[in-house]
Amino acid sequence: MSSTEFVIPAPPPISLPVLGETKRFPVRRVFCVGRNYEEHAKEMGYTGREPPFFFMKPADTLVPIEAGRQGTMNYPSLTQNLHHEIELVVAVGLGGKNMSAAQAPAHIYGYAVGLDMTRRDLQNDMKKQGRPWEIGKSFEQSAPMGPVLPAAQWDQWAQSAGQKDAAIWLKVNGETRQTSHISQLIWNVGEILEHLSAAWELAPGDLIFTGTPAGVAAVKSGDVLLGGVDGLPELNLKIV
Repeated sequence: MSSTEFVIPAPPPISLPVLGETKRFPVRRVFCVGRNYEEHAKEMGYTGREPPFFFMKPADTLVPIEAGRQGTMNYPSLTQNLHHEIELVVAVGLGGKNMSAAQAPAHIYGYAVGLDMTRRDLQNDMKKQGRPWEIGKSFEQSAPMGPVLPAAQWDQWAQSAGQKDAAIWLKVNGETRQTSHISQLIWNVGEILEHLSAAWELAPGDLIFTGTPAGVAAVKSGDVLLGGVDGLPELNLKIV
């Protein structure tokens, strides 16, 4: 059977490195959870354990960064207020619909560290007008990500380190901006997959940005962002 031919050049496939593997993780869709740490919700003007809500980024907004290397992101157009949001990212390996929180771990291939970069001024303008705010969230290079670590390896690290929780943090030019723990997620990973799979049929290759802690703030060209989640490869990014 001959391969499919297209009338224009087909876009390249989107994928992420997997730590310790030559094979890569293919990306299908990128889901993001909004306001999923209480302190961040408060700094955005909201309170409490609200029902989770989701938005999406195109897969080609990803900036894959290899372990131990520094990636780059171009400072985007139209904004004067580019914000960082460090997040734990879940990589789905087994799809499904209407899964329970207890079933969720069996559907997870691995985890990574990601940044949900935000043109905050554009996002806020759209919110005030009651309009969709993808222009603030879904622009080119708005989702830098480190390599995926298979879930079993993260579990092994947690057991060997005696860890039942993981810190999440971000430094800008060596100064700590964001810090919290994964246990502080309003909706934990299992609950997120339960809610998401009720609205969408999740599929292998889907990514889920699980939310950011308090401390989001502006960055500028020349800034270096170093972020991490305990046990996962760190994410190193320079804004150019």
